[in-house]
Amino acid sequence: TAYEMCGRDLEFRRVLFFDELDSIATQRGSSLGDAGGAGDRVLNQLLTEMDGMNAKKTVFIIGATNRPDIIDSALLRPGRLDQLIYIPLPDEGSRNQIFKSVLRKSPVAPDVDFDALTKHTHGFSGADITEICQRSCKYAIRESIERDIEREKRRAENPDAMEVGEEEEEEAPGMITKAHFEEAMKFARRSVSDADIRRYQTFAQNLQQSRGFGSDFRFPDSRPRTANTPANNAAYAPQDDEDDLYS
Repeated sequence: TAYEMCGRDLEFRRVLFFDELDSIATQRGSSLGDAGGAGDRVLNQLLTEMDGMNAKKTVFIIGATNRPDIIDSALLRPGRLDQLIYIPLPDEGSRNQIFKSVLRKSPVAPDVDFDALTKHTHGFSGADITEICQRSCKYAIRESIERDIEREKRRAENPDAMEVGEEEEEEAPGMITKAHFEEAMKFARRSVSDADIRRYQTFAQNLQQSRGFGSDFRFPDSRPRTANTPANNAAYAPQDDEDDLYS
């Protein structure tokens, strides 16, 4: 298994990443129509493998999901996937960088205003912005192909009547212009609604409250330490490095 492979070379750090974690870690007993409880068995095996790892300090387990509310609570217990990191939708600066990153290898007309696109895509995810860019590219490629077909048709009809310098005056093949983005924006849509965002925020708050985050803990006033009193836990330091959290 992947866990066994991660435990072979302890000197190397490894990352196990589970995308769409909710597909294999839904709450047990809630899978209607599950073939003989196969989903529950997969989750049970996953929990067993996580608890039985001998190289936890060199293996990082990360899971990504858009449905944290249906993840089995046993997987979120301390020692397993106990750190919740909420990644919000990209802000204005991030959206601008996404546009430029997706189109970094594409021929974009110099008059295309990325700032205007950024302001008009508030609430869009990275995937939504990528779809806009891909659709714009398709429009540009289609227009270039149609232009080439029309040129070849005119050349076949009258090969001696080609205008001088026509090819030099043509735009760069597949150049993405403002018109292509405007057409693509007609089909632009948000994949994450405001209701989805509120659900994520509510889940994060409820999870923190259930774990007792924010408790005002204070140590009692310490008494003067005598010469025979060990400093911190020095007298109880374990000999085995396996339990050392700092190694």
